[in-house]
Amino acid sequence: MNLEGALGRVRVVLSHTSHPGNIGAAARAMKTMGLSELVLVNPQCEFPDPVALARAAGADDILAAARVVPTLAEALEGVVFAAAMTARRRELAVPMQWARGAACELVQMSAKGTVALVFGNETYGLSNDEVTLCHMPVKIPVSETYSSLNLGAAVQVMSYELRMAALDPGLPPVGTEFEPATHDEIEGFYAHLDRAITASGFFNPVSSKRLWPRLRRLFGRIRLEKDEINILRGMLSAFEKK
Repeated sequence: MNLEGALGRVRVVLSHTSHPGNIGAAARAMKTMGLSELVLVNPQCEFPDPVALARAAGADDILAAARVVPTLAEALEGVVFAAAMTARRRELAVPMQWARGAACELVQMSAKGTVALVFGNETYGLSNDEVTLCHMPVKIPVSETYSSLNLGAAVQVMSYELRMAALDPGLPPVGTEFEPATHDEIEGFYAHLDRAITASGFFNPVSSKRLWPRLRRLFGRIRLEKDEINILRGMLSAFEKK
């Protein structure tokens, strides 16, 4: 697999970052490993900021090209696969992957289109809703006795793992016969499913609060393809007509 091509399709997303220095440190970590696309979701600090520029240590181009968006959903538009970095177990989340295995999967999926690696706020991480928007939760195997990992360091670890996976994927290339559904298409299906099961009476948002997370977990374990999304939405439309 082409190294620059694979890494060029990796989007690093920082959500609700509180300190500008961590944005700069993340940009530096990315550039050292050949990553270039940075998206900031509602940063809690001013951006651009001279502290971020100083901590970037020459990765000014990464910061200059960074996009700022209000929501994670907007940051994930167009991606075919998204991994959420999390330090804790999430109830009803899809199965967690360790960093190294996740990097391999991200690189493999990058052959199909843009993939995203999502990091949360320095203090409280990603919300459950943000993790739900991603396909796979990922954890760095830090020491159990001291698990505090700086945001910039976490970006460096994952950027390194992605580079190593791109240099030697260790897995056969992803087949080209099937096209994965994008984040937007999957969320469109979820919105359609929500409308259909609510209108049918099967789902009551007030009394069945655990059903919807379980449904997302069910479909989240599957790497849904475009054709499968079309089939599922066609079925829903047929049921709605009945």
